Amino acid sequence: MRRRKAQEKEILPDPKFNSKVVAKFINMVMVEGKKSIAEKMVYGAFDILKKQLNEPDVLKIFHKAIDNAR
Repeated sequence: MRRRKAQEKEILPDPKFNSKVVAKFINMVMVEGKKSIAEKMVYGAFDILKKQLNEPDVLKIFHKAIDNAR
């Protein structure tokens, strides 16, 4: 007999930007289940980008970086 197929969990969007891509990235950065630390790292990196590039829309830069990495 085969077991039933495991249900896929739906990834909820992150609370700050309401983006599923950012939430997925935070989950990939997360180590040993420490999601709050991963969020601080990612959001801190976004703040640094915002200051250095003087760009108000950090998500546009993030999505461009993800597309370049593909």
